[in-house]
Amino acid sequence: MRGSFVSPLLSGVFCQCLSEHRHDESCDSPHHCPVCGGPEQEHRLKVLFQILDVNRDGGICVNDLTIGLKKLGVHRTEHELMKIVKAGDKDLDGQLDFEEFVHYLRDHEKKLRLVFKSLDKKNDGRIDSQEIMQSLRDLGVHISEEQAEKILKSMDKNGTMTIDWNEWRDYHLLHPADNIPEIILYWKHSTIFDVGESLMVPDEFTAEEKKTGMWWRHLVAGGGAGAVSRTCTAPLDRLKVLMQVHASRSNTMGIAGGFAQMIREGGVRSLWRGNGINVLKIAPESAIKFMAYEQIKRLIGSNQETLGILERLVAGSLAGAIAQSSIYPMEVLKTRLALGRTGQYSGIMDCAKHIFKKEGLTAFYKGYIPNVLGIIPYAGIDLAVYETLKNWWLQRFATDSADPGVFVLLACGTMSSTCGQLASYPLALVRTRMQAQASQEGSPQMTMTGLFRHIVRTEGAIGLYRGLTPNFMKVIPAVSISYVVYENLKITLGVQSR
Repeated sequence: MRGSFVSPLLSGVFCQCLSEHRHDESCDSPHHCPVCGGPEQEHRLKVLFQILDVNRDGGICVNDLTIGLKKLGVHRTEHELMKIVKAGDKDLDGQLDFEEFVHYLRDHEKKLRLVFKSLDKKNDGRIDSQEIMQSLRDLGVHISEEQAEKILKSMDKNGTMTIDWNEWRDYHLLHPADNIPEIILYWKHSTIFDVGESLMVPDEFTAEEKKTGMWWRHLVAGGGAGAVSRTCTAPLDRLKVLMQVHASRSNTMGIAGGFAQMIREGGVRSLWRGNGINVLKIAPESAIKFMAYEQIKRLIGSNQETLGILERLVAGSLAGAIAQSSIYPMEVLKTRLALGRTGQYSGIMDCAKHIFKKEGLTAFYKGYIPNVLGIIPYAGIDLAVYETLKNWWLQRFATDSADPGVFVLLACGTMSSTCGQLASYPLALVRTRMQAQASQEGSPQMTMTGLFRHIVRTEGAIGLYRGLTPNFMKVIPAVSISYVVYENLKITLGVQSR
C-alpha cells in the first residue's frame, strides 16, 4: 500500500473491510476484497509466516524473528521479540506455530485499532500532532508540539504529517504492546470504591497528578466517599462481626434475628457502634499505603508509569501490610467496640484504656498474623479476576473504543473485590475471633492454627464463613454510595475526571 515503509507483506495483513462494512460478507472470500481491492489475507499471512520462519521448522522463535524482521526492514530489540513470542505462545514450547502466529496478530491488531480510534479525536481517520499531544496530556504527560511532530515523523512515511490507519498498523503490528496507554487510562484498577475492607491494592497516579498535587485531592475524595459508604452500611458491618464471633451450630443467628438483638440490647443507635473508629482509620491507612506503594515501586526498580499485574500484586501486598501494621490497633478497637455491650465503654479512648490496663500492649495486635496473611489472597484474586473480566470485555464488546463506561467498571470492580473477599474470608473470621478472645470471659486463648482446627472440628468448614451474608449484602450499596459521593467530591475539589 502507498506510504508503507516496510515490505508490502506487512501492509494490509488484515483487511478491515469486514468490520467497517459488516453487510458485505464477500470480504471473507478467498479472492480480492471487492471493497478495498486488497489481496487474500490467508495467503498473505502464510507468506509472511514463511519469511519469518527462517529455519523452516514450522515455528517462529526469537532468533527467527530477529533475522526475518530485518529482511522486512523492521528492527526490534531482543526483549521486545521475546515479549511477542511469550504473548502468542499458547503451548509454551518457546515458539509460535502458524495458528498461534495468526491468533497473536489478530488479537494485537484489534488492540491497535481500539487505540487508533481513541487517539483519532477528530474521527477523520488520521492522527495529527495536536491529537498526539492531547492524548498524552490525558495520561498526565506534557510534550511540546516539536516533540509530538518527531513522534509523528517516525510513523509518517508519505510526508502528510498525519498518520492513517495503515501507517499506524504497519509501525506497531510486530511490536509488543502489553501496556497500551488508552486501555490503561480507562481500565486503571481504581481502589476508591470502598467496601469496608482495607486490603485493596493502592491506586496509581500519573506524574502530572503527583506534580500538581492532584493526587491528594483524589485521596481526600476517596476518603470522604469511604467514610460515607461505611457509615451507611455500618449496621451490616456490625452484624457481620457479631455473627463471626457468636454464631455457631447451636446459636444460628440470622439477619433479622441479629438486627433485633442489637436493637433490643442498645436501641437503634447501637447499630452504628464501632463505626467511628472504622471511619477514622481511613485517612492514616490511605496515606501510609500510598506512600509505601510509591517507595516500593522505586525499590523494585520500575520506571514505568503503570506496573504490570505481578509487580502490582507484590508492591500492593507489601504496601497493604505496612499500612495495616501501622493502624492495626484501630482494627482491634473497632472489633471490641462492635462487640461491646451498651455502657461498657464511654468512647474510643475509654475502650483503649480498658484493653491496655487489663490485657497489656500485645492485646492491640491480636489476630495480626491472619490479617496480614489475608492480604495476599485478597489482592491476588482481586487483581486476577479484574484483569480477566477486563480482557473478556475487550475481546467481546470493544469495537470503537476501549472505554467500557462506568457501569462496566463498577461491575468488574465489585465482582473482583467480592471474589477477593471470598478467598480471604476464613482468615478475616479467625482474625476477628482472635481480637475478641480476651473480651470473652472464660474462653480459651487460642493461636491462629488452633482456632482454625477448633472451628472446623466443632462447626465444620461452613463455620469459617459465618457472617458472610451480611458482608456480601453491603458490597453493592457500599460501592454505589462511594462512587456517587466520590464523583461529587471530585467536582467540589476541582479534580478532573480520568
